[in-house]
Amino acid sequence: MKLLKLVVACIPFISGISLATPWEKIKTPVAGAAQSIGGYSNGCIIGAEPLALKGDGYQVIRSSKNRYYGHPKLLRYLINLGQRAKASGLPPILIGDMGMPAGGRFSSGHASHQTGLDADIWLKFGPMDDKTAKNPAGLATIMVDRTAKVVDERLWTANHTQLIKLAASDDNVDRIFVNPAIKVKLCNTAGNDRGWLRKIRPWFGHDSHFHVRLGCPADAKQCENQAPPPAGDGCGAELYSWFEPAKPSTSSKSKVLPQPPKLCQMILSSQGVN
Repeated sequence: MKLLKLVVACIPFISGISLATPWEKIKTPVAGAAQSIGGYSNGCIIGAEPLALKGDGYQVIRSSKNRYYGHPKLLRYLINLGQRAKASGLPPILIGDMGMPAGGRFSSGHASHQTGLDADIWLKFGPMDDKTAKNPAGLATIMVDRTAKVVDERLWTANHTQLIKLAASDDNVDRIFVNPAIKVKLCNTAGNDRGWLRKIRPWFGHDSHFHVRLGCPADAKQCENQAPPPAGDGCGAELYSWFEPAKPSTSSKSKVLPQPPKLCQMILSSQGVN
């Protein structure tokens, strides 16, 4: 089951390997009505828009990477989340990687974020000065004791729980990826209000940020949704299976990347970068 999840989650590429991608050569959005095309881990976007680097209750970081573009639906969601977080008394939220101007595959850092419907939100609150925000390398806060595989109680606060709950409590959200230890923490402290926990999905890494994924827009005929999360709050045996030792791999095959959808290939051709 976990191997199947590789195609849908935000994960780093194999350490030390950077797969060259033409999408990073596209510096401005492809003109046209907004369309998310393909799947989260194999797709692209027409009509992406940049998120303003500062807004009410939020701040974009890592802007030097040019990964702050998305479908208008994602921009509306993030702007609204910033406003709701501020109204709830939270410090400014820090928005990390979204997508590139035309979406598509990153050379490093993510396997998803390709259709303009994904965004990373740091578990460190702002604000940051403009220079630091542009390239905050090394400033992320690791919220999980990686040896004990539990949340670091010296760092975790009610603000973190509140922010993730706010982020999940929006009908546009399909799922939110967090470190398994963070999911355990949320399960153990949620109390009786547990409906939002279904959208919180465990995934390796994600110990300094959480990854929001929106569902495909209603009019996006070429956008591929994931299957809905399983019923329930996700706090049972499946969650704790993430803490079991990994089984040795018996496969010697190297990973073969799929061909982008035809419309994405046409976009690359039109941009002269394929």
